[in-house]
Amino acid sequence: MYLYHFFDHRTGPFKSLTGLPDKEAKDILNRIKEERPGSMCAKRDDQYLERRKNLEGILKKEFISKGGTVYRDTPHYMVLGFSDWLNTWYEQTEYIKIPVEEFDLKSVSFTYGDSMPTFSDKVDDNKEYRKKVYFYDEISELIERYGWPQEWNADGRSGPERYIEAHVWSDEPVNRYVQKYLEEIKNEKKYL
Repeated sequence: MYLYHFFDHRTGPFKSLTGLPDKEAKDILNRIKEERPGSMCAKRDDQYLERRKNLEGILKKEFISKGGTVYRDTPHYMVLGFSDWLNTWYEQTEYIKIPVEEFDLKSVSFTYGDSMPTFSDKVDDNKEYRKKVYFYDEISELIERYGWPQEWNADGRSGPERYIEAHVWSDEPVNRYVQKYLEEIKNEKKYL
């Protein structure tokens, strides 16, 4: 099993707007809207950053209350298993995949579906996995019960669940894989 991180090649992997000062994050988001209008990120509204930061606070608090270990203020976002839909979010999509076994799973939380609708007050369908974070063994049990959203809801017609989101609250092994990716890019350019 792998965790996947999707990103635009021009931006690079594991860049977080919420880890930046507000003005800088807003400037970058506005630049994305101008320069990459075909990307999913360009469709985010003006309140996105505020909602995302608020949500990250909730995720962090909930995960710590479950006994999770947090080493970062903001998580690295990944998904459990491949997502065809996320593979279309960027104009120059790339992804990094990391075996689950490489993570300290005490520092990785999961939501069944994207965390924004999972914790949204607008989604009120009483499904058991709303407003909850899970450890890996718990999300595995939910997958056994409900299946993979990537499979049963690939087109999004059956609700907001389209993948299993992972929140990595540590820089390891993320930093090693980013370094590996950067070395691969450098080597590719050397032979062009």
